[in-house]
Amino acid sequence: MADESGLVKVHSVLTVVSSRPVGSMKNHPLTGPDHAMGRHTLHMVFYYENTSFGSFDTDPVRESLSEVLCQYPAVTGRLTREDAGNWEVKCNDAGVRILRARVGVTIDEWLRCTDGSKERDLTVWEDMPENPSTWSPFRIQINDFEGGGLAIGLSCTHMHADPTSLILLLKSWTEVHRHQPIAYPPFFLPVAPHGARPVPVNHTKSTIYLADKSQAQAPSVKMASATFKFSDSIIKQCLSEIRHDKCPSATPFDFLAALFWTRVESLKKPKHDCKYTLSICVDFRRLLHEPLPYGYFGNALHFSLLSVDGEEMECGGLGHAAELVNRQVSSLKEEEFWSAIHSLESQKDEGGKYAPPCTMYGPELTCVSMEHMIVRHQSLIYSTIFDSVKPIHVSCHMGNVEGEGLILVMPSAEEGLARMVMVTLPEEEIVNLCKDQAILCLEPKLLLAGKI
Repeated sequence: MADESGLVKVHSVLTVVSSRPVGSMKNHPLTGPDHAMGRHTLHMVFYYENTSFGSFDTDPVRESLSEVLCQYPAVTGRLTREDAGNWEVKCNDAGVRILRARVGVTIDEWLRCTDGSKERDLTVWEDMPENPSTWSPFRIQINDFEGGGLAIGLSCTHMHADPTSLILLLKSWTEVHRHQPIAYPPFFLPVAPHGARPVPVNHTKSTIYLADKSQAQAPSVKMASATFKFSDSIIKQCLSEIRHDKCPSATPFDFLAALFWTRVESLKKPKHDCKYTLSICVDFRRLLHEPLPYGYFGNALHFSLLSVDGEEMECGGLGHAAELVNRQVSSLKEEEFWSAIHSLESQKDEGGKYAPPCTMYGPELTCVSMEHMIVRHQSLIYSTIFDSVKPIHVSCHMGNVEGEGLILVMPSAEEGLARMVMVTLPEEEIVNLCKDQAILCLEPKLLLAGKI
């Protein structure tokens, strides 16, 4: 394989606007939960074999993008401050920045041998300038590989959208391109509790955790990432053992979160007398009594903290850790979601400006579940089909992960219980994790881990 430096060459930049003018929706205010994600960015890459968009300037795929953007005025708009100083999107149809790039290797070589940090080159990003009035907060990069195939990189500020929003934006694009109705149309109304019942704000687990997080500081260290793909048969076997031994209702997420949590902790100094902590992030769209539409556009993420004595973790083993994760996720109640939302909405100064954002992906080790993207046994992530071609791989990166790192559990291109785990850790730890025998004995396929 060639030298990795300069493998991705951007050769053109253009702006795509919606095919029809913006309608009645002129401004889209960002919520308290949106503002809380202000330190982070979001980057996703969808890989397709044997697919090409031609020149794009005249390709029908550009026409379908212009058409779908009519449904997403908040995507084509620009950030501005409202009177209190909070962010909102001015829906002026200024357009989305599109980049075209060539990659100097085949798609197989890239996935097999490239360092995970290089993947960000497929989603070239410019941080928000001091005056973002002309800055595109959404970017799409189309990368052509040698020998055919492409990768579509989508990037945005995490204030605008969460992973579900970005995935469904691409899915909507592919559906319009194939002349199909949009399965999950975007929904831009703010989240609001049902009825007039009072919502607890103070002294819940969620509000206490968010208050602690707002004060937390994490050291800045160089991070690296790697991706592990586990087969359907392996996950079925491991779940069978855990369900029989410890946790009858264990899910693939419970098992993999527990596996990587315990293995990452094993890379550190012994913590027999210390706490093992894991921040668990779930999407709450479908967990409310009156569920939000899948197409809700914004941030519908809930963070909760799992904390366990080191002695209990060391004695209980992997099955016990999976049981703890399962119990944490299944015990989340609607009151906790509303409590967290209202806590973030109420954190304003006297002028009505939201509190500064904090590091949501850190400083604790954070594990994100994407199990909600499996609907009726099918993954919405891999239903982003151009023509008749499904993605062969999908990556997701959160920008500005700090502290102990990030574990992201996602559906895999293989159907069934197969899962993919993307791990971002301090550089030295990721090297050791990729050699960890407790993980390697499960025969994962290792992607984007360089030459480890």
